[in-house]
Amino acid sequence: MREELAKFEIGEVMLSYLHVKNLALIEEAEIDFSEGLNILTGETGAGKSIVIGSVSLALGGKFSRDMLREGADYGLVELVFQVTRESQQKRLLELGVILEEDQVIISRKILDKRSINKINGETVSLSQLKEAASVLIDIHGQHEHQSLLQRKKHLEILDEFSKEELGPVKEELSQAYHHWRELSEKQREARLDEESRLREISLLEFQLHEIEEACPELGEDEVLEQQYRRMTHGKRILEAAGAAYSMTGYEEPQAAGGMLGHALRELQSVADYDEELSPLLDQLTDIDALLNDFNRDMAEYLTSLEFSSETFYQTEERLNTLNQLKAKYGKTLEEVFAWQEKSRERLERLLDYDGYLARLEGELEEEEKRLSKLCREASEIRKRGAKRLCGAIREHLVDLNFLDVKFEMHFEALEGYTALGRDDVEFLISVNPGEPLRPLMKIASGGELSRIMLAIKTVLADKDDIDAVIFDEIDVGISGRTAQRVSEKMMLIGKTRQVICITHLAQIAAMADSHYRIKKMVKNGETRTEIRKLKEAEEIEELARILGGAEITDAVMKNAEEMKRLAEGKKSHT
Repeated sequence: MREELAKFEIGEVMLSYLHVKNLALIEEAEIDFSEGLNILTGETGAGKSIVIGSVSLALGGKFSRDMLREGADYGLVELVFQVTRESQQKRLLELGVILEEDQVIISRKILDKRSINKINGETVSLSQLKEAASVLIDIHGQHEHQSLLQRKKHLEILDEFSKEELGPVKEELSQAYHHWRELSEKQREARLDEESRLREISLLEFQLHEIEEACPELGEDEVLEQQYRRMTHGKRILEAAGAAYSMTGYEEPQAAGGMLGHALRELQSVADYDEELSPLLDQLTDIDALLNDFNRDMAEYLTSLEFSSETFYQTEERLNTLNQLKAKYGKTLEEVFAWQEKSRERLERLLDYDGYLARLEGELEEEEKRLSKLCREASEIRKRGAKRLCGAIREHLVDLNFLDVKFEMHFEALEGYTALGRDDVEFLISVNPGEPLRPLMKIASGGELSRIMLAIKTVLADKDDIDAVIFDEIDVGISGRTAQRVSEKMMLIGKTRQVICITHLAQIAAMADSHYRIKKMVKNGETRTEIRKLKEAEEIEELARILGGAEITDAVMKNAEEMKRLAEGKKSHT
């Protein structure tokens, strides 16, 4: 059996705690997960999938009102991750997640029509929650192996495997593709018929002439509007300003200027008799000077208010012209000038149409050459990666009892370009000697698909930094010797990362580093699900239950004890 797996330190990223409340049959449950292989077993209908489902829910999965426990107002899932790997900490920090004592605490409260998502106590959006989750754990759902029947999934798997080398090329390829699409769209729009071209030229010439004839200046409208408001309210302004001038003048005895002058003369007549009057006289002299300045400025302002009806008419007409331009070509004169510049360029292209088309054709040709080159680069990287990927998958498939398996990837070129390139890929497999390679979708057995997905997950896990993996019923459709090989593979994966697995098979359950039983029970007339970590003796009893069904005989118990003993022996020798 192949035993060369990536050497990760156990627990660098680990789901250490799960708390579920008011979901389906679970009133409230807590699980302290451990390092290595965590196995969950239980009778059909006991709620095993609810446990994994609640983890998926906490990490951003879809929910509906009927997921809540009957009579409950809300559901709650909390997860605690231990994260000591520096690369993960850095990626989380880039997402705005600040660790507290190397922990990430994720909680999701499910209400009637919404959810409240939190990371380390801070409310986050669903997209932020999902981004953080992608750094922490990989979940293989019950039916995920069915995705292998979709060819697009094969390209995703290959690109994930080759991402270190392929990533920069894919990013550049995507940019080139979108630029090429943009140029193609411009070319399509540019291919006007002659009549349409002449009609557009005529319209643009008229519109540009209208702007040029008006000859607007930047900021002119704002100045004119201020003048117009002043003219419109000229009578009221004139009355108020005139009254202020009269009240502060020197001509009327009761005006402020006259009264101030009289007060000044009174103080001057007695200033020589008392020195303390001197500073007060100075202050009043200053006030008189200020008032005199004000009165003179007010007289100049009143003179400036004089304007003719002709000036008012011209200002009004000019404003109307500018406002008409803004109504047609932009909300502001800045937008009018921007439209004018853009339209000039468009008119120049239409007048020099053949030259414009030739230049556009040249740009498009150059961009297509660049796009084609990047597609070839991506394809070459993928083909090299496909050989390594298929070789690694085949080794794991042999471990999983595909003894004479052949596993390859078939490449075809798409007719056109896409943002991912031109590669159309598909996994091919032959499981028996002499059989030709066939597409995976031709495989009918769910058990074969689940083992292939397990092999793929194992290979991909060796390529990334995610140490926590969940398998929900990876054992579907397998038994006997195949089940034993799957159990050994799960045990080996558990040596290098944390694995949480729901299983129906005693062979896999026997390999558990930590074994949890999920049990359905009736209490006070209500059906509830209970989750409990088993002690060593209880593990054997649970293995016996899985092996023997309803009746657990002495022979079944001995078989369970032997199975557990052999499993422990295999674990200690790997």
